[in-house]
Amino acid sequence: MPTRRATLASLLMLGAAGCTVGPDYARPSAIISPTFKEAEGWSPAAPGDLLDKGDWWTLFNDPILSALEARVLVSNQTLIAAEAAYRQARALVSEQRAALFPTVNLNAGATQSGGGSNSGGNNGSYRVEIGGTWEPDIWGRIRRTIEAARANAQASEADLAAARLSAQGELAADYFGLRETDAEMALDQATVDGYRRTLQIATNRFNAGIIPHSDVLQFQTQLDNALADLAGLKQQRATYEHAIAVLVGEAPGNFTLAAITNWAPTLPEIPVGVPSTLLQRRPDIAAAERRMAAANAQIGIQRAAYYPNITLTGSAGFASSSLGSLFNASNFLWSLGLAGVQTLFDAGARKARVEQAKAAYDQTVAQYRQTVLTALQDVENQLIASRVLAEQYVLRRSASASADAAERMVDNRYQAGQVSYLEVVTAQAAAYAARRTLVQTLAQRETTAVALIQSLGGGWRQPAA
Repeated sequence: MPTRRATLASLLMLGAAGCTVGPDYARPSAIISPTFKEAEGWSPAAPGDLLDKGDWWTLFNDPILSALEARVLVSNQTLIAAEAAYRQARALVSEQRAALFPTVNLNAGATQSGGGSNSGGNNGSYRVEIGGTWEPDIWGRIRRTIEAARANAQASEADLAAARLSAQGELAADYFGLRETDAEMALDQATVDGYRRTLQIATNRFNAGIIPHSDVLQFQTQLDNALADLAGLKQQRATYEHAIAVLVGEAPGNFTLAAITNWAPTLPEIPVGVPSTLLQRRPDIAAAERRMAAANAQIGIQRAAYYPNITLTGSAGFASSSLGSLFNASNFLWSLGLAGVQTLFDAGARKARVEQAKAAYDQTVAQYRQTVLTALQDVENQLIASRVLAEQYVLRRSASASADAAERMVDNRYQAGQVSYLEVVTAQAAAYAARRTLVQTLAQRETTAVALIQSLGGGWRQPAA
C-alpha cells in the first residue's frame, strides 16, 4: 500500500508540474510609423484620454443622438448575437479548464435473478462505488488548449467591441445624414417659397404685357424642379429613418424622428495619439492579435501528440449479494489503474499536423500586420479628409454668401427691367446650389468625425492578455 500511494502521489505531482511543450507566445512586431503623416497641423482635444470614457457620441452634444446610441447597446440584434458568441467563447474556456481535474462518477446497481427448481431460488447482487478518471497534463496539452480557448474568448470580446463600435458609428452616420436631409428640406422649402413669389411676380408682369410668356414658363419649370427635388429628399429622409429604426431594434413602421429645421451641429475636437496606441485601442487589431495567440497555442497542442497519453483510474465501493450487508467492511472493494498510450507509427500524420499549426500561425501573423496597416490607413484617410473638409467649409460658406448677394442684386435689377429672366434663373440656381453644398459639407464634416473616432478605436481599450 505505501508503494501504491507513493506512485499515486508522484503521478499527481507530475501532472501538476509537468512541462508545457510548444512555443510560448510573444506578440510579433507590426509595421507602424512614429507619427501620423496627415496629423501635421492637427489640434487634438485635451485631455488625450477623452475617448476612453466610452460614450464618444456625447462629444457631438446632441441629446437625441445620445438617447439613440443608448438604445443600440440594448436592442440591436447584431450586438445581441455578438454578445451571445462572446458568452459561448467564455463557457468554452471553463469547459477546457475542467479537463485539468479528475472526472468522478457514482455508480449503483441492483439485480435479482431466479429460475427453475434447480436454480437454488432467487439470487441478488448489489453494488455501490465511486470511480474516477484523470489524465494528468504532463506535457501541457490541456494547458495549451485552455490558452487557445482563452485567447479565442478575448478575440470574441474584441469582436463584440468591434460590432458595437460599428453599430454605434453607423447609427451616428445615419443620424447625421437624416439631419442633413432635414436641413436640405428646409432649404428647399424656402427655395420653393421664393420661386413661387418670383413666378407670381413674373405672371403679373406678363399679364401687364411687360415680359413674354416664355419668362413665365421658365420660372414655372424652375419651381417644378425644386418641388421634385423636395420630394426626393422626403424619400431620402424616410430611408435614413428606417435604417435608424432597425439599428435600435424597432420595426420601421413604429419609429419616427421629428424633423429639425434649424440644425446646428457641434463639431468636436478629437484626440489623436501616436500610431502605436492603435495596437491597444482598435478592437479589430486586438481580435487579430488574440487569434495569433490562439494559433500559437495550437502548435503546442499538436506537438504534445508526440508524447504518450497517461490516464489514471480508480474506484472504491461495496458489493454484496445482500442489501442489508452491502456496507459491511468485508464487502469493500477498490481498484487503481494506470494506462499509457504512445503512437509508434502514423506515417507522418503528427508532423503534418504540427506543420499545419505553424502555417496557420504564420497566416494569423500576416493578417495581424495587415490589420494594423489598414488601421493606420483608415486614420490617415480620415485625418486628411477632416482637414480638407474644414478648408472646404470656409470656402463653401464664402461662396454661398456671395451667391446669395448676387441673387438679391440680379432679382432687384430684373424687377427694374434691367436684366433678362435668364440672368435671374442663373443667379437663383447658383445660390441654391451653393447653399445646398454648404449644408452637405457640414454634414460630411460630422460623418468624417465619426469615421475618425471609429478608426481610432472609439472608447474601447484592449483587455489584458
